[in-house]
Amino acid sequence: MDREKLIEAVTQEVLTALTMRYDVCESPEAVRNVVANGADRVSFHGEAADVPMDLAKYIDHTLLKPEASAEDIDKLCSEAREYSFASVCINPTWVKRAADSLRGTEVVTCTVIGFPLGANTTAIKSMEARRALRDGAREIDMVLNVGALKSGEYDLVRDDIAKVAEAAHEVGGLCKVILETALLTDEEKVVASSLAKEAKADFVKTSTGFGSGGATVYDVALMRETVGPDMGVKASGGVRTLEDVEDMIAAGASRIGASAGVQIVSGDEGDTNGDRY
Repeated sequence: MDREKLIEAVTQEVLTALTMRYDVCESPEAVRNVVANGADRVSFHGEAADVPMDLAKYIDHTLLKPEASAEDIDKLCSEAREYSFASVCINPTWVKRAADSLRGTEVVTCTVIGFPLGANTTAIKSMEARRALRDGAREIDMVLNVGALKSGEYDLVRDDIAKVAEAAHEVGGLCKVILETALLTDEEKVVASSLAKEAKADFVKTSTGFGSGGATVYDVALMRETVGPDMGVKASGGVRTLEDVEDMIAAGASRIGASAGVQIVSGDEGDTNGDRY
């Protein structure tokens, strides 16, 4: 079977599981089954056992605004310590400051590589990742080379991911691959997720938050269906409320990227500053 036919076959197999649509569910298992079959919003009236009680451990507390100051980063780290978020996700220039601030806690430092376009060369992405890891990062969210993917240059895309994943794994870190799903067809999402898995990335992630759209339940379910149960899926971009988080986790997300993490876990969702990321 040639490459195009293989891609089409894999895509169709994945999409077959996402053709039905439902609305109301009565059990945690029903939530997972329904969303995995394509529901883009679920009303769940069960015991909520589907959603972890400690949502903070699912959240990368995120601040990627270009105008973020040292004071803003310090506040982000303070909030992460207080609420025990999984990580803080910041731009590379702030990695050392954040890592120093979080030393001795369970909160890790996450940064973005090739951000936000993903169009850097592999050599630059690898070098950027290694520098961030030396500065104290332990999770790397790299942006997929979207143009290469759309050009069918799959070997380039796979190698691009593999080089950054290798750098992260050398120090026991994690590599997440941002697909920027708003720019991709369903077939391209399946291909990109498959390439990330082949390249030994640890997660696939929906969005940068700087693109034309953010995370959707449908995309999370599609990515989860593609990579299987053992690889991470991160929903990021426009996740602002507890309901958003619950829906994403029910769809298969194992990590959430959000700048509104404090509001989500504290229940004060009235002020999320309009952030998408």
